[in-house]
Amino acid sequence: MKSQNQNQNQNQNLSTSFTKLFNAQLHILNLLSFFIFFGCGLIFGIILSFSLKDFSFNLHITQFSLSPPSTSIKLAASSQKLSNSSRVGLAEFLKPPNTTHDMEDAELLWRASAVPKIPEYPFKRVPKVAFLFLTRGPVLLAPLWEKFFKGHEGFYSIYVHSSPSFNQSDAEPEGSVFYGRRIPSREVKWGGVNMIEAERRLLANALLDFSNERFVLLSESCIPLFNFSVIYSHLMNSTQNFVEVYDLEGPVGRGRYSFRMAPKIKIFQWRKGSQWFQIDRNLATEVVSDTTYFPLFQKYCKGSCYADEHYLPTFVNMKFGAKNANRTLTWVDWSHGGPHPTRFVRSSITVQFLQKLRSGSRCEYNGKRTNICHLFARKFLPNTLDRLLRYAPTVLHIS
Repeated sequence: MKSQNQNQNQNQNLSTSFTKLFNAQLHILNLLSFFIFFGCGLIFGIILSFSLKDFSFNLHITQFSLSPPSTSIKLAASSQKLSNSSRVGLAEFLKPPNTTHDMEDAELLWRASAVPKIPEYPFKRVPKVAFLFLTRGPVLLAPLWEKFFKGHEGFYSIYVHSSPSFNQSDAEPEGSVFYGRRIPSREVKWGGVNMIEAERRLLANALLDFSNERFVLLSESCIPLFNFSVIYSHLMNSTQNFVEVYDLEGPVGRGRYSFRMAPKIKIFQWRKGSQWFQIDRNLATEVVSDTTYFPLFQKYCKGSCYADEHYLPTFVNMKFGAKNANRTLTWVDWSHGGPHPTRFVRSSITVQFLQKLRSGSRCEYNGKRTNICHLFARKFLPNTLDRLLRYAPTVLHIS
C-alpha cells in the first residue's frame, strides 16, 4: 500500500516537472515570437516612413508644376525687375577706352574698323566733332583753344598725337581740355609715311567713341577762325567731306608717282593735296580699314615722295570722290613758294588780316555760294598768342 502511494507521488512529481518544462518552453517560444513580430513591425514602419516621404515630395512637385500661370508670371516679373535694376545694356560697349590704352597699331586699327551694319542707333546719341592734334610737343596755342572749347562740353572730343620723346611733365595742367588726351604715339618724320600712320592712329582712337561724327586734323600751329557754334554747325550740316584733291603735272606732282604701284594705282589716278582734312565717320572708317592702297605707299612712297601730300588725296579721288569737296577748310599761305608755308608772327596779326581769313574767299557749300571757305588757319607761332587772345572776342567771336 505504501509502495503504491510512493508510485503515485512519483508520477505526480513527474507530471508536474513535465508541465513546468512545457510551460517554460512555451514562454520562451512566445518571447521569441514577440521579438520576431516586433522586428518585422519595425522594418515595416521604416519602409512605410520612407514611402510616405517620397509620396509627399512627389506630391509637392506635382502641386508646384500644376500651380496657376499667374504665379509663374509673378515670379518671372520679379526676376525681370531684379534684372532691370542691374542692367548694363550697351553702356560698357559704348564706353571708349582710356586714351592711354596699350593696344598695338594692328589691334587698334582692327577694333576701329568694326562698324555696325544697322544705321539707326539704339541709344540717344549727340554727334561730336573729334579734334585731332598732330604735334611735336605741347599744343602751343592751347589758351586760345581753351576759350574756343569752353562751354561746349559733350559736343567735342580731343586727341593729341605728340612725339614719344616729348616730356609729359611739360604737358597741360589737370584743368586743361588737353589734359589726359594724349594717345600712345610713335616717332613721326616730316614728309614720311609714318606721318600717315600717325593720322590713322588718331582717327582710329577717335572712332572708338561712337559719338564722334566729324574728324578734323590740326597741328600745334593751327587756330580756329570762328567760334565753336559756327564751326560745329558748318561741319555737321555739310553733305561733303573736305579733302584737298588736285592733279598736278611736273616733278612735285605726277613726278612723285612710282610705277611699282600699278596696277592698283595708275598714274592718271595720282593726286596731290593738303594733309589737313575734315571728314565724316564713314570716310574715317575707310581710311583706317585700308589694307589695299596704304601698303603701297609704305613700300614705294619714299625719298621725294611725301606720303602726307599724296595718300589721302589719291585714296579719296579713287574711291570716294563723288562726296568730296576737293578742298580743305584749313587756310595755309603757299604764296612765297618753297617746301613750307608762310609762318605768321606777332606783327602779322591784325584785324584786317583775320577778317580776310574769315570771309575773303568765295566757294561752294552744299551747292550754294558762300564766303565762309575756311574754318581754321595755320601756321601761327607762339608769339602770336597774346594778339589772338585780344582779338578773339571781337573778331573771331570767341569769348
